[in-house]
Amino acid sequence: MLLMLEDNADRLQRFAAVLKAIDATLPLRVWRDAHAMIREAGPLLPSTALISLDHDLEPELGASDPGDGYLVVKWLVSQPVVRPVIVHSSNGERSAWMAGEFDLAGWRHWRVAPLGDNWVESDWRQLVRRLLTRHAEPGLAPDNGGI
Repeated sequence: MLLMLEDNADRLQRFAAVLKAIDATLPLRVWRDAHAMIREAGPLLPSTALISLDHDLEPELGASDPGDGYLVVKWLVSQPVVRPVIVHSSNGERSAWMAGEFDLAGWRHWRVAPLGDNWVESDWRQLVRRLLTRHAEPGLAPDNGGI
């Protein structure tokens, strides 16, 4: 399973299409709200292969503040189950904050900056494919690089 925090409908379609092309059997669970993800994702972590997080979340019309990716990171690093994480936010400063929390906690993480028109189909896709392949191969140590 891939867990994702993302609120942009266009990006979500693109992420889903790329993931389906990589592995049509891998479920994608998406949250638009950081608080909901924190409430609901805990039981899913043991069956999760990868997590991908945005930082900035826009509230839906009439909805309360959806929080942000940093809240999810603070929660994740307190969990006993550690999974590789991609930070895919365009907010460079807050992405660095998120990475810093993962560094302090010893979590493996990568950053994919949303640059260009096809970053989901190229950079994110390439990294997800590599991480899922590594996850599926027991004993293969991940690198801690980024794109």
